[in-house]
Amino acid sequence: MSNIPAPGLETAWIEPFIDKGFLRLDGAFSRALAREGREALWSAIGSAMGLSPHAPAGWTQPVVRLGFQSGRPFVEAANTPRLHAAYDALAGEGRWIAPAGLGTFPIRFPSPDDPGDAGWHVDASFGTGNPDFMQWRVNVRSRGRALLMLFLFSDVGPDDAPTRLRIGSHAAIARRLLPHGEEGMTLAELAADDFAQTAALPEALATGEAGTVYLCHPFLVHAAQPHRGHAPRFLAQPPLLPKGPFDPAQPPSPVQIAIRKACGLPR
Repeated sequence: MSNIPAPGLETAWIEPFIDKGFLRLDGAFSRALAREGREALWSAIGSAMGLSPHAPAGWTQPVVRLGFQSGRPFVEAANTPRLHAAYDALAGEGRWIAPAGLGTFPIRFPSPDDPGDAGWHVDASFGTGNPDFMQWRVNVRSRGRALLMLFLFSDVGPDDAPTRLRIGSHAAIARRLLPHGEEGMTLAELAADDFAQTAALPEALATGEAGTVYLCHPFLVHAAQPHRGHAPRFLAQPPLLPKGPFDPAQPPSPVQIAIRKACGLPR
């Protein structure tokens, strides 16, 4: 599932996305852009926290977070022709907003310490004005989020804190959300049993070279983990935002087909 084939073979990668809940794109943006992005991020954490790629003794925190980045390498990385084609194919042609940058960035450093944020979760997509993010909500139409995306700005191997993905977990979350309609559920409600309904599912690791992007169903259950490698891991985890609410007059996108399939509805 690492490469988009010719248009006539699209079902070869759309169907696995519907069933597994994610698609890995190798070389979705260039290694040169990834390097420029890392340099900009090092500059930001250097100015704010005094961190340097040449002074590992200062890497004392397991994770440092940076917010949305709108610099040129981030805009270009998010908007390559290959990614635009994939956004159209998975979220529906013309139904998404071109990213104006990327973020957030949880930058993970080698550390024996628990990072404190490695629990299983889904990303909430709309809020009620409550500053407590656990009170933000998710509904069965995935209001406010067309895709969850993982942009690798550094090479990520099995020891480099790759994001853990529960394969097929998006289907369980869709079924759980269905009875709650437009109101949906809060992240706290979804997490009340620590996502036990997906615990038996197999896991995949979001590994790859810098420039790899994972395009994930908005309901995919995922988790961070400690960094056991040697070099800091740079990754962006932005949403792809929809242009508007679900329109039943349009053919369902693969994201919507996955929800309908999970809930036993016609495709």
